Amino acid sequence: MSVVDDLTGASNYVLQETLGMLADEEYTTAKKLSSTGIVGTNSDIDTETETFMGQLKWEKPLNPTINVASLTDDTDGSYTTTAQNYLKYIKTVRTHGAEKVNMQKVVTQVDGLAKIGRDFATTRSLDEHNAILAVLKGVAMSEALNGCAAGSGATGLGGQTFDNDPEDQKYGFYVDLGANKIVTATTATNAGAARAEGFLNAFGMAYKDYEPAYAYLVVSPKVMASLRSANLVDQDRVVDGNVEFQTIFDGKFRLITTRAKQSFATADLTKLNTGAGVDLVGTETSFIVLPGALAMENLTVPEDVEITRRGAAYKGGGVTDIWYRWGYVVQPAGYDWVGSDSEFASDASYGFVKEDDEDAGLLSAVTSITLDATVGTWGRKATSALSLGILPVFHK
Repeated sequence: MSVVDDLTGASNYVLQETLGMLADEEYTTAKKLSSTGIVGTNSDIDTETETFMGQLKWEKPLNPTINVASLTDDTDGSYTTTAQNYLKYIKTVRTHGAEKVNMQKVVTQVDGLAKIGRDFATTRSLDEHNAILAVLKGVAMSEALNGCAAGSGATGLGGQTFDNDPEDQKYGFYVDLGANKIVTATTATNAGAARAEGFLNAFGMAYKDYEPAYAYLVVSPKVMASLRSANLVDQDRVVDGNVEFQTIFDGKFRLITTRAKQSFATADLTKLNTGAGVDLVGTETSFIVLPGALAMENLTVPEDVEITRRGAAYKGGGVTDIWYRWGYVVQPAGYDWVGSDSEFASDASYGFVKEDDEDAGLLSAVTSITLDATVGTWGRKATSALSLGILPVFHK
């Protein structure tokens, strides 16, 4: 049986003199974050705005002034004032297309665009997953700058502790477990759940007396293997929507395992540690994420599927193009988009940084900028860090 793999005009097909059934190879891309409970919706996000941007506003918590009444002092009491805040969100539009030489089918007996259309849902979910991971890492970069550098001119004081003021942005919203491994070795005094108490400590440091009932823990296969070897994975599973989660600590953390790279590159860590604040010691990153911490709203994209034909191409044989277009807003709770407002966001731009007093158009990677009053493209807008939903945990 001979095989033809160099047919001009159809070089991406393997042709046999005798053809059996054609099967699809299964996708083995990284497990998706977009189908998990960390992603929710926000009806206040208006996807029909006329620019690349949109805005949300809300009433800030009261800081009441309490007066003590007097029978002898006729001075007016001090008033309690109210205030509002707002944040910006950014749109993005993505495209995916392919081309078919019409006369290929005469030889291959295969419609060159059929697989593109059949697997479009996988393509889109992969893109959404990549965007969500990029936002998680972008938030981590912004918060690392708060603790490691001099974001907005204030020298960073490191990550969260059990005692820091949640409203003080000189503390980045992250926990650095330092040189400690996320799952420590067993000893006579260190066994069972205590071997992974770093996650529990990080959760407590971040949310203090507002610690939620449960959260999602995004970990690498390496960390997952450590949890299993320590016999920490609960026997019972939690069903959330259509997804069944393994858990640890009696359901406290619902585990999302993905091989997608969550950690900063070595060059990024080295650069962050040149800042005036507290250095990061942990080199690997896991994320503790609250339910619905990222809102995703789809855009209405005109001509979301477009097919065009050029009959004269290939000496009159013709060519057919198909293009898919989709768009969305991904917005982490409590953060303001301070990146470019004149273009659709890319996965790279979700993790860019800029000098605080520079125009948003001068964005770049952290390795390309001097860490002086440097901020990420996600600026913390919530009054208190206790309102945030994405907690990076740095560890060994």
